[in-house]
Amino acid sequence: MKEQLRYVHFHGAPSKGKILMVASSPSVSAQTGWPIGFWAAELTHPLRVFQEAGYEVELVSTQGGKLEMDGYSNPLDPSGYSAHDIITLGYLQQPSFLAMLENTPALSTVNMNQYDAIFLVGGQGPMYTFKGNETLQKLFASFYEAGKPAAAVCHSTTLLLETRLSSGELLVKGKTWTGFADAEEDFADQAVGMKIQPYRIEEEARKLADTQFKVAAPFSSYAIQDGFLITGQQQNSGAAAAEMVVDLLNA
Repeated sequence: MKEQLRYVHFHGAPSKGKILMVASSPSVSAQTGWPIGFWAAELTHPLRVFQEAGYEVELVSTQGGKLEMDGYSNPLDPSGYSAHDIITLGYLQQPSFLAMLENTPALSTVNMNQYDAIFLVGGQGPMYTFKGNETLQKLFASFYEAGKPAAAVCHSTTLLLETRLSSGELLVKGKTWTGFADAEEDFADQAVGMKIQPYRIEEEARKLADTQFKVAAPFSSYAIQDGFLITGQQQNSGAAAAEMVVDLLNA
């Protein structure tokens, strides 16, 4: 009975499976000196989609331990930048969600066979903690090559600039994908009065051969599915990307 209860979803229905979400551990931006981590909506909005669809979610991080959201993404932040984000606001009232952020397992402990899909959470942290992260690159490629949905949104798509398949080819070779756009970087830089990121995903993606990087209007909901690869442009695209993951899993 205990084993059975472990797989019961919060709304009472049996779990359809398990999705792995990966977020950045806290870091410090070399550009701004700010503490950085994950963008709240890029965790909570996909999380809501997965949970409402009947999937369990496990959250892990690059180093393990307590996670911190980017300040501007917190709906309670004095800036008011994300005050409209009532989904995150709702999750912040849940003790189970706060406990999930308090103590995440480390990425190195993950056994991909336990999960049906992987979803990378964006934010400012991934520009430092996902870049060059061979453990995460190999894990993401393993999901993709196993025919499991492999999704990334916003700045977490920086991983795709380097991720290679077991053949040695870039995962995005021959693929159409998206990520945080140069126009969105311009907006963010102007809003705070400085260059925020150490490099730009769109700019770097367009240097790659045999891949198509597409963007929609700044800050619109935009996600692309190309086979088992799913990408979302920015924080307003997380739910759309998550719905594509669910559709693939339910197919």
